Parts: sequence; structure tokens; C-alpha cells
Amino acid sequence: MIAEQKRKISMPPVLLCFLLGSLWETSAAQIRYSVPEEMKKGSFVGNIAKDLGLEVRMLSQLGARIVSRGKKQYFALNVRNGSLVIGERIDREELCTQSTQCLLNFNVLVEDTLKIYSVEVEIIDINDNSPHFLLEELELKISETTALGTQHLLENAYDPDVGVNSLQGYELSSSDHFSLKVHSRAKGVKYPELILERALDREDEPIHHLMLTAWDGGEPVRSGTARIRVTVLDANDNAPVFTQPIYTVNVPENVPQGTVLLIVNATDADEGINSQVRYFLVKIPGKNSEIFQLNSVTGELLTLQNLDYEDAEFHEMEVEAQDGLGLRSRAKIHVTVVDVNDNAPEVTITSVTSSIPENAPPGTIITLFHVHDRDSGKNGQVLCSIPDDLPFKLEKKVDNYHSLVTDRALDREQVSEYNITVTAVDFGGPPLSTDTHIFLHVADINDNPPTFSQSAYSAYIQENNPRGASIYSLTAHDPDSQENALVTYSLVDSNLPLEAPPLSSYVSINSETGVLYALCSFDYEQSQELQLRVTARDSGDPPLSSNVSLTLFILDQNDNAPEILYPAFPTDGSSGVELAPRSAEPGYLVTKVVAVDADSGQNAWLSYHLLKATEPRLFSVGLHSGEIRTVRAFLDKDALKQNLLVAVTDNGEPPLSATISVTVAVADSIPEILSDLSSHPAPESQDDSLLTFYLVIAVAVVSCLFFTFIVLLLALRLRKWWMLQVVQSAADHVGGVSSSQFLGIDGVRAFLQTYSHEVSLTMDSRKSQLFFPQPNYADTLISQQSCEQKESPFPAQSLLQGKDEQTSFQVNFVL
Repeated sequence: MIAEQKRKISMPPVLLCFLLGSLWETSAAQIRYSVPEEMKKGSFVGNIAKDLGLEVRMLSQLGARIVSRGKKQYFALNVRNGSLVIGERIDREELCTQSTQCLLNFNVLVEDTLKIYSVEVEIIDINDNSPHFLLEELELKISETTALGTQHLLENAYDPDVGVNSLQGYELSSSDHFSLKVHSRAKGVKYPELILERALDREDEPIHHLMLTAWDGGEPVRSGTARIRVTVLDANDNAPVFTQPIYTVNVPENVPQGTVLLIVNATDADEGINSQVRYFLVKIPGKNSEIFQLNSVTGELLTLQNLDYEDAEFHEMEVEAQDGLGLRSRAKIHVTVVDVNDNAPEVTITSVTSSIPENAPPGTIITLFHVHDRDSGKNGQVLCSIPDDLPFKLEKKVDNYHSLVTDRALDREQVSEYNITVTAVDFGGPPLSTDTHIFLHVADINDNPPTFSQSAYSAYIQENNPRGASIYSLTAHDPDSQENALVTYSLVDSNLPLEAPPLSSYVSINSETGVLYALCSFDYEQSQELQLRVTARDSGDPPLSSNVSLTLFILDQNDNAPEILYPAFPTDGSSGVELAPRSAEPGYLVTKVVAVDADSGQNAWLSYHLLKATEPRLFSVGLHSGEIRTVRAFLDKDALKQNLLVAVTDNGEPPLSATISVTVAVADSIPEILSDLSSHPAPESQDDSLLTFYLVIAVAVVSCLFFTFIVLLLALRLRKWWMLQVVQSAADHVGGVSSSQFLGIDGVRAFLQTYSHEVSLTMDSRKSQLFFPQPNYADTLISQQSCEQKESPFPAQSLLQGKDEQTSFQVNFVL
């Protein structure tokens, strides 16, 4: 169809104008029909084909159809017989409400010829609705004093039909007192009025029942009814009367808000609205309107706020009763407030001292305060108290004033602060109390000297202690505070002899911490104990002090080697000889080695050992006695001169020892052996010489290895420095650097080191020592010629003196 329309529109303009003109002429003609409302669906309306001048068979061929703008299609086109029929149920009241004429318009479109026809259908009203009232019962209230002829407007009845089918009039049931009058407004609207024809008497007939009927003019006639209830009102000729002229009540002041205090009551002899009484409080200046509320219906008097006896002991007010038409009467209400114990005592601090010295005398005033209770009678009587265990008391002054004073001496060291609770209690039931806290600080005075925890102290110190080491610590406690508790320590005296150095050269004490330091290394062999007195003094004014004794016990260390007393070393250069006869039996006492040790205890326990002998199994030495005895008898092959090397060792840790060489001559007499002694020089100790030789070789090897390491390290440094110089010369960014000054690749100056090795050699291999001191650094190269050898502190001859002496020498290697 769209394509057909496009084809028709694209026709020549002359033909298109002709078709549009025909369509306009056809649409100008209008077909009218009329049909009653509420007809069944499919009911015949009119022959639309005949009215349009079309054959019935052409309707379907030409595509005739109804075009309507509404949501519902109230009409339908029957193309088989060309008739217009009802498509949907039609309700005139729903479509047109109270309109006089109700029309429905739609169009019939012939699509093939593009002709459109206008059709108008008038909906004719039928009497399908009865008049009705909105209320089934109408209620009127008329006073018995109402004048005759008074008109009372009644509710209208409503009928949705129009014309003669609408509301036409009203009728009233028969009555001796009332009549009905009907009025008409614009557009014929009628409304009824009830007219009083006869005086009413409530006592004779308080209520009248009437019936109002509304009817229309349709066929058949329809009507609707409503009941009328007329209530005769009583005339207000009596005022309300209270049951009593004055209402009184006693109320405790702690009643909660909203409590009903009393109920006022007034009666009215009238009836109905004239007997309905409402209550009101007469408004007068004051707070009563804010405190009390009167229920206007029940007459209950209740509280809006809490009552307070202290603000007002009683309240007076007037109450008014009023009936429905304004007649009124008054009565008085008297509310007496009964005091209860609802106020705790109030404590007001007038003067207070926050700090007091601990030496304050008894009776010193700390706080002055005032006590007040707003209640009355016993509820307002107050008793003040403080805890019994405090050194304070309360004194009552005039006008409920009290003072808090000291009762006895205070001691800050026992209690430095007090939180004093002053309790004020009234005599009410139950009693109420108020606690007031007073904070008091006890100021310190210097009444306590520093004290030590012990009456005497003792400390044990190993001898040979390092200088400056902490050897003991003392602490004194001062219970005072701040500066009064700041303790300083000092040393008083000692038990040193008069010729001894002063005490300050032995020990010192840190004045703040009480730590003792040794200023020298103690020697047990010189002094076994040191008695001191330490003084602790505070910084108070005046300062207080106390003393305590301190005994320092020096503990022995094994720092002394045994000293051989016998055999004594000859002073004339000759060697001592002990004589043993050839005929000596086994166990013969040849001689005795006597030695002492300056140490004490186990460090002084000595033991004797035979280290070396010409004939190892010829002699023995007593382990603890030092006696040299023969083990067997002398043989002819035994040498005439027997050399014995005896070692004396103490029991310390580590043990120290000393050796003595003893020469035993095997002869029966001294002249016999003298010639032999002179002809046999003493052989040199080959073993000692070998030991010294080996040590020297070892030191030389170590020095060579170290020198090789230094040369290798220097070569690596020079190589890196040379590579850096090559890179820098290629870049031309860095100036030359003197090779005589710098040897490191990062500009760090190389330092050569001078090493000194000290070797101490003794005849006893256990006493030989090799020292490697810390290297000494030099800023420039040290030439080989600048190295020189240090001289030995001992003469060379001391190496060959005797087997009983220690041999030592020092070798310095300078690289």
C-alpha cells in the first residue's frame, strides 16, 4: 500500500490536484446516526454502504474501514452486509457525564480511492440510574428554642441521567413539626430545605425521624430515599457546679513528672452539649502554668516539672469549669509541697593550701570551707568528717565554716602526698553525702642523711689489676627528694703507713655514682688489704652525711717464680761443688736444694724435679723436700764430676719455675778431686746453642717471607699505577703526578712499613719468647742503610755464665 501511495503521489500535478479536491468534497459530507446507550455488542446502527452510495460488495474490494481516535472502537463495519454495528458497550454517563448531548465521531476510510467519510453518532440517554443520596441517614441538631419557620438545608440527591430521566423532585414523609420546600438553582438543579412548622420540646420528643424521597421523570419512574434524624437540643440554662470550692493536696517534692496530684469535678444539670464540662486553669502571672497541667476533659491535675520545696513550699491556683455553650464557674486548688531529703550537702572551698612542709607544726590550717544543705529541718543538718587514719582533723568555725588542720607531725618519707576526702553527710532519711577531695603535697626538708645498706663492705681484688679498672661500687640511699636526695661520694682515709703514698694514688671514687677505680696495680706481696672510709653526703641545706668502712682484700696471683736459697751462687766467680764419697750407699744424702716463693697459698707450694744429669739414673731429687740422694752405688765408670740441673716449680696457674745447676764431685777427699776439676773444663751446653740457633733461623725465615710479600705487593701497586698513568695521558684531562710521592692508583699515598721483631731466648725453652709488635708507618721510603740493629740490654757474657741463669737476647729486623 505504501508503494501504491508513492505511485499515486508521483502522478502528474493536474491529476493529483483533482484527487485531493474530490477527497475534500467527500469528507465535507457527514453521516449522522443516533443510538440508545447500553445496546448489546453487534446491534445494528445503520446501513453505511447505502448512506455512502456504495455497493455492498465494493466495501471489501475498496478496503473500507473505520478510523477512530479513541482507545476503544465503539463501532464496527460489517463489510458483508454494509451495516454499521455496535463494537463495544456504550455508557453515556461514562462518556459524557451530565452533558445534554453526547456525540461520538469517527471516520470511514476507503483505501483504494483514498476517500474518507465523517460519521457522527448521537448516544441517546435511557433511564438506567436512580436518584441517590451520598448518606443513607441525614442528621440534624435543632435547639428547642429555635424559632418557627427556620429553614435547614438538606443534602441533595444525585442522578447521572439527563433530561426527563434526571432528578425531578423531593417528597417528605408526614410530620407535625416539619415541612419540605424544594428550590431550583441554575440549570434546573433542585435542592430541599426542611422548615420548622411547630415548636420543639426536648422533654416531650427529643428525637424526630423523617424520610426524604427523591424521584426522576423517566419511564418507569426511579427514586431514592434517605433517613433524616432530627435531634432536639436542650437549652443551656444551668452553669457547671464544682463538688467543693477548694481542693487541697500535700505532695512530696520528689514526685516524678506526669504524676496526677488530684482530680477536680464539676456537674451540669443540663443535657447533651450543655452538660459537657471542660476544665481550664486560670492564667495568672507566675510559674504555675509551667509546673502544672490540667486535663480539660478529666479534670486531672498533673506535674509538668519536678517540684522543689526549696523554690516554693506551696502553690495556689484557680480552676474554671465551662459547659458547651459557655456557662462557667470557678474553684481554688492549694498544693502543699512536702520537703524530702533530695539535696546533698554543698561544700564550697574558701581557701586551700596545696603544699605544706613536713616540719609544719600541728594545727597548721590547710583548707577553709563552707557547708550548706538546701533542705530544711533534719534534712538540712550536716556533719563533716575525714578518715581517722590521717594526721589531720576538722575544726568547726562560725556559720557552718570548717577548717582542715594538721593533727600531728608529718613525714614526707613515709607519705609524700595526701588525697584527703572530706565527707559531708546530712541527717535525712536516707542520708545524702558529698565527698570533696583535697590534694595536699608534703614538701621535703633535709632531715635524713644518706644511708648505706650495710654497716661495712669488703671487696676482693686480684693483684696486678689494670689501672683505671672499676673494682667496686657503693650506693647510699637518701629518702629525701630532689636536691636533698642528691648524694655525692668521697674517700676519707685508709690504713696506709705514714711514709706510703697518699690514698689518691691508689684508688679514686666517682662522686656521682659511687664506683671505685684502681689508680695503680696492686701487689699482694706488698700489701694484702686496704681499709678505706667512704663518705656519702647529700646536697641539702645544711648537708647531711654518713660514713661506711670498706676493706679491699688483695688476692694473690702467681706472679713470682721460686727463689733458690741453696746452693747459693758463688760470688768469686768459682763454681760450688758438692762432695759425695765413692763408698756412698744408695739413698745417701748428697745435698739439699732450698727455695722459697714470695707468693702465698698454693702459688707458694714448691716441687723439685731433676731435669738433667750426667748419669741420669745415679741421683734423685725429693719432690717436696728438694733433697738430692744417690739412687745406686758409684761405679768405676762413673765420671768424677756429676752435673745436675734441678728445677723448682710452684703450684700456680700458670706455674712458674727456677733452675739451679749442682756439681757433685765423686771423691773421698777434697784434695783428691781438685786436680781433676782443674783438668776437666766444663763442657759447653751444646743443646742450648742449638736451640738458640734454631730460633734465629726461624725468625730470619719469617722476615724473608714478609719481605717477599711486601715486594710483591709493591710490584702490583706500581703496575696498577702505571696503567692509570697510561689512561690519563691518553685522555689529556689529568696533570702529571710525581711518582716519588704517590704509588696508589686512586691517588692514595703508599706507605712502607717498618717491622721490628723481638726475640727473647733463654736456656729454658719454656721461657723463650718471640714478639711481633705493631707496624710503624712511614711517609717515605726508608733506605736499606737507615736500618740499624738495637743492642741487647744484657751483656754478651751473660749468655755463658752458668746453666742456672736465664739467657736472653733481642734481634731486631728492619725491612
